[in-house]
Amino acid sequence: MKEIKMFMCGIMVLTTLSACKNPENSKQKENAVVTQQKTEEKSHVHADDPAYVTKEIKVTGNVITPLALTVDSLKKMDVKDLKDFNIICQSGLTKDKIESTKGVLLKDILNKAKIEQKDHTDRNFYIVARAADDYKATFSWAEIFNNPNGEQTYILFEQNGQPLKDKGEMIVVSMNDTKTGPRHVKWLKSIEVHRVE
Repeated sequence: MKEIKMFMCGIMVLTTLSACKNPENSKQKENAVVTQQKTEEKSHVHADDPAYVTKEIKVTGNVITPLALTVDSLKKMDVKDLKDFNIICQSGLTKDKIESTKGVLLKDILNKAKIEQKDHTDRNFYIVARAADDYKATFSWAEIFNNPNGEQTYILFEQNGQPLKDKGEMIVVSMNDTKTGPRHVKWLKSIEVHRVE
């Protein structure tokens, strides 16, 4: 009886190992990665459609001074020159290599709009960066104002010495993210500040 149990365990182990080495399994994994990449690509790509190109972003919601920003108004703020970073999608695929870019910290824009805080302990807000195709990325108040990420989240308006065109005139990027793609918002149309209820 003991020998039969050992024999059955051995067969189960061999079956498991052969399934791991089965080329069909690796093909299924490759197909899953390709499908995920295609889904990510479809979720936020309208480069050739002028309907999605934005020339202005509105800062709205729980702010004292709503703003309408253009590239020209951003250029009058504290512009940062940034070098060498990649846009990496959730699957790990590098979507864009950026040698140089210019932008303004999201934190500086929110400070200009003045979030409606009752006092210094009133910090329960979230910020939504929304694209013309309704793609969204979110940030918390603490992440922007009480975290190193706040020094790495930008509204960009120039890439590799050229104005942004097919991505809309302004985009959001959180350079501190491990995978920068999910919060890389092209065709940016609004920054919305909401109180957590």
